[in-house]
Amino acid sequence: MAKELNKMTKRSDDYSKWYNDLVVNADLAEQSAVRGCMVIKPYGYAIWEKMQSVLDAKFKKQGVQNAYFPLLIPKSYLCREAEHVEGFAKECAVVTHYRLKNDPNGNGVVVDPEARLEEELIVRPTSETIIWSTYKNWITSHRDLPILCNQWCNVMRWEMRTRMFLRTSEFLWQEGHTAHATKDEAAEMAMKMINVYGDFAENYMAVPVIKGPKSPNERFAGALDTFTIEAMMQDGKALQAGTSHFLGQNFAKAFDVMFTNKENKQEYVWATSWGVSTRLMGALIMTHSDDNGLVLPPKLAPIQVVIVPIYKKPEELAAISERVQPWVDALAEKGISVKYDDADNKKPGWKFSEYELKGIPVRIAIGARDMENGTLEIMRRDTLEKETVSQEGIVERVASLLNEIQDNIFAKAKAMRDGYIRRVDTWEQFKEEIEKGGFLLCHWDGTTETEEYIKAETKATIRCIPFEAHDPSDLEPGVDMVTGKPSARRVLFARSY
Repeated sequence: MAKELNKMTKRSDDYSKWYNDLVVNADLAEQSAVRGCMVIKPYGYAIWEKMQSVLDAKFKKQGVQNAYFPLLIPKSYLCREAEHVEGFAKECAVVTHYRLKNDPNGNGVVVDPEARLEEELIVRPTSETIIWSTYKNWITSHRDLPILCNQWCNVMRWEMRTRMFLRTSEFLWQEGHTAHATKDEAAEMAMKMINVYGDFAENYMAVPVIKGPKSPNERFAGALDTFTIEAMMQDGKALQAGTSHFLGQNFAKAFDVMFTNKENKQEYVWATSWGVSTRLMGALIMTHSDDNGLVLPPKLAPIQVVIVPIYKKPEELAAISERVQPWVDALAEKGISVKYDDADNKKPGWKFSEYELKGIPVRIAIGARDMENGTLEIMRRDTLEKETVSQEGIVERVASLLNEIQDNIFAKAKAMRDGYIRRVDTWEQFKEEIEKGGFLLCHWDGTTETEEYIKAETKATIRCIPFEAHDPSDLEPGVDMVTGKPSARRVLFARSY
């Protein structure tokens, strides 16, 4: 048997190992020959493709167009924005040579020392610099604005400690980069995109998120404001699931990108950037899945319904197949992805375990006795409940059940997340509560020094300053739990991935 469910570590025994076991056993990804990089397998990539498809459509509704920019960035470009280079310097992979040659000493292939690049190139950790060097050629007048571009690509950030999907040296993502004539337009765009991400997380991934700006210490390098969606995993750690940055005029000034405004005056362009990555796969897994395997929200499941025939004789299979085919066609017409698994090289019990492990939302089993009785067995993955039902109206029943599962998965995740939110008022209480995981709403005096002290002592960071109060009292002033200084309102702390 290719996979055994008993090889899955339980969440309660070792959450980290459970996660790694699940990624591998559910055929999502595996480690590659390159340290810190992963191979995304077809089933895992199919989930990512569904995410891409939904997000891409949402971006295009905002007027965004897709483009592509180079993988390699001149080192001098990265150095033009001081905060930006400082933020990424330790993670950069650098290309120094462009040719190999046979070693005359018989040691195989070596770098040709005569093929050193005149300027070293950085494998993109993010693309602000190469894109803004390009925008300089595109923008001269207010008539050229706004520019709303996005690219789907890979990036490289040389990580020391990696975990598949959550933190890898190479990962897939989208990065939007927009240019605007006014500050207000750019600020509005940054807010618009964080709301797009929030909508996607909650209504497609079924992952509840808290939206808000980052503290100055946690902002993207080179941004004036960073907005985030923060999710809570089952183990009590937060996950930054997407960010949108208001870049002001920093990159326009670094690359001298100016335009003639309507008053015929020269002005620097205003900018945003925003992105989500394959880290969303990690969020999906860790928010919903259980000790039996993946639990996928129907809207993102590559296969939403699987039908397994149970038979002993070829004529029984033929009769079941004839009965099932109209259901398959009708479900497909409704846009529901369905698999009829009549393969004879695996027993039904093996198939049941496999599809449970892979998180297929709805499983239907039908055998010879069901054919006689006009019934079938239907199982929902979110609750593992089985029910014998009539074959009549099964297409409508499945369509309704998928919606019910989507809603239930979100409700369950929200209840889990809300149960992890507490208010803390004293430093001693904070140090106790942070060990239990979850989000802690606390007063903060607004200084980087206090924030860094809390991080050094507890490994907890300010995840965001929530747009919406969990309770009206969160917006009331108070005193910082560490310094006793005045605090305008509570902010959200957590340990995170």
